[in-house]
Amino acid sequence: MTDPHMTDTGHKGSGKHSRLLHHLGVAVGLSGLILWFWAGRSLGFLDWMTALFPAQHAGAGLMVGIMLMMLPALLLYRQYNRWLESRLRITGRYYEDDFYRDDTSRNNDSDS
Repeated sequence: MTDPHMTDTGHKGSGKHSRLLHHLGVAVGLSGLILWFWAGRSLGFLDWMTALFPAQHAGAGLMVGIMLMMLPALLLYRQYNRWLESRLRITGRYYEDDFYRDDTSRNNDSDS
């Protein structure tokens, strides 16, 4: 006998409940990104990176510093978001899945 509270995704709760949990989880992840940036700025990473560049290129140094500082945070956020979606059993397609897909039809056309 099936549970009347089961949804079509196979877990208890309504679709709206799962959507709300996903939105809350994404909000937590984005808050983590903001905290990461704040921590890096407070620790002086951006000042240090700007000091490595000549004064006339301080803006470029700041941009490089932000990119280097936020790269690990964005990679962690991507993994966190995928973990959250798997935990809530949310399915979908990722851009990378289509981009790195093995296109056999393209390979067969080049052989002829």
